Amino acid sequence: MKTPDSRFYCSLISVGNIELDETESSHAIRVCRAAAGDTLQLCDGKGHYADAEIVTADPKACMVRVDTVENAPMPRPLLNLAIGCLKDDALEEVVFHAAQMEVDCITFLRTDFSQEPKNSDLHKTVRRSELKSLVSLKQSKKPWLTRIEGPVEFDRWLEGYSGDIILCDIDGEASLPSIATRAASGNTRPVTILVGPEGGFSPREIELAKKYTAGKVELLKLGNTRLRGRTAAIVALGKIL
Repeated sequence: MKTPDSRFYCSLISVGNIELDETESSHAIRVCRAAAGDTLQLCDGKGHYADAEIVTADPKACMVRVDTVENAPMPRPLLNLAIGCLKDDALEEVVFHAAQMEVDCITFLRTDFSQEPKNSDLHKTVRRSELKSLVSLKQSKKPWLTRIEGPVEFDRWLEGYSGDIILCDIDGEASLPSIATRAASGNTRPVTILVGPEGGFSPREIELAKKYTAGKVELLKLGNTRLRGRTAAIVALGKIL
């Protein structure tokens, strides 16, 4: 039996026979050319895995059998990313790369300097980003799906957030403790990296972030050059992970 080098998404994994949706069925049968008797690796993005044997190789409704469901060896990630809205497809690009890493949630922020179509609700961008996150989940073989939230006003997000903040700022520290180091020291609070849009956060927003009191605030310097928003997000994640 062969096993395609990819995971297949199933929102509810349980012991017994499971019918995959048309998208996953087509990928398995048409793209990976899997056949009855072959094994597929399933994931649900909620910390569960399973090896599933194909019972019926139907590209529209592939039926598989699961004998055992496994739990992920690590808990849900503590790290989040909140980024100012960007123009064009930059947010989707950020999600595609960031969601391959151990990031729990990516929030799109409407900030003073956000660049996005006027009067846009970003519904299409959010939906496409969710699909990008799902692709990244399967490709990276990680146990937890990176959630996509927003768009939300920066001030409202800050008021409702509880946890630590890492603000990307030119005056920040060149390095900060990693997520693994924080967890080892007993810090189990969520940590959110704040990345501004092109042009950065406004002075008003920076002051609001620095005055945040529902958790610790740290400043992180990303380097000596000015970075695009999409670049800054990935560099920041790399420094903390």
